[in-house]
Amino acid sequence: MVTAKAWALKKHFEGLPKTSDFDLKTIELPKLKDGGKQQLLLHSVSVMSLKLLTVNYLCLCYRPYSRRDMKEGDIMIGTQVARIVESKNPAFTVGAFVVANSGWRTHFISDGKGLHLLPSAWPESLPRSLALGTVGMPGLTAYFGLLEVCKLKPGETLLVNAAAGAVGSVVGQIAKIAGCKVVGSAGSDPKVAYLKKLGFDEAFNYKTVASLDEALRKASPDGYDCFFDNVGGEFSSIAINHMKKYGRIAVCGAISQYNNTVPQKGPYIQVQMIFKELRMEGFIVSRWSDRREEGLKALLKWVMEGKMKYHEQVTEGFENMPAAFIGMLQGENLGKAIVKV
Repeated sequence: MVTAKAWALKKHFEGLPKTSDFDLKTIELPKLKDGGKQQLLLHSVSVMSLKLLTVNYLCLCYRPYSRRDMKEGDIMIGTQVARIVESKNPAFTVGAFVVANSGWRTHFISDGKGLHLLPSAWPESLPRSLALGTVGMPGLTAYFGLLEVCKLKPGETLLVNAAAGAVGSVVGQIAKIAGCKVVGSAGSDPKVAYLKKLGFDEAFNYKTVASLDEALRKASPDGYDCFFDNVGGEFSSIAINHMKKYGRIAVCGAISQYNNTVPQKGPYIQVQMIFKELRMEGFIVSRWSDRREEGLKALLKWVMEGKMKYHEQVTEGFENMPAAFIGMLQGENLGKAIVKV
């Protein structure tokens, strides 16, 4: 019998989550069943650990779904890279690595449904945790949001906010690969320096500029063909004034609003939408689940060729999951925030 640890939602978040909103549970997992469902026991193993201790790499990007999809007492939703340690399912061999949406857990049992094996071309030199970031759901969000929603064309100008995050950093790099001018906004000077390192043409700290309106105008006096919006709120209300005619806006996130207890009231966008004939579309990456392999293949190829850089903000220790989650929501992470258990 295996003892697993799991973080549960103790209390629904009011504003920014607090460590007291989480509850650490211990769960005794039963032995795998013979016959019937072809079960697997999973956890991940760190090749960097001196004693090959159990580790998980867990994704921390699920804040907006917590109230909609969870009730108090539920295990926190999330994604991990996991290693198969026991298998009664011929489709999954012991030692293989998968991406699983099994929540904040150190170990879990699965019947194989919903598990995604890491691409066979995955090189040993590449951290498997990238399957939660650049070569995972955030990377796919950037890939399909930019190419299918924005329909970015070579030579166009792209604006992306939260540009140093897991999605935004990939968005900007794909746009550069496509031959576009890229302007990125981030919330600290080190993040702005990181964007320059990634090859962004222009980058600025939205927290320190005297005027966001002027910063956007200075970065691209002719305006923007595409806007990949991860933030919403005041930033988006100002940015829409800088869109070119027939501009396209992909609404990916609204991180400026996730922790609000009172809904924001902002300027209304209809006049700009009408007179500039803009197209704004919200999306969730699962729309393209049937093209998942296509996106992962492209992202992995760019990483292996050195065209796509990455950075991971790694927190050590399963017990630090809530603190890492809260830190991410406060903008402390550069690139993808993950937890190594």
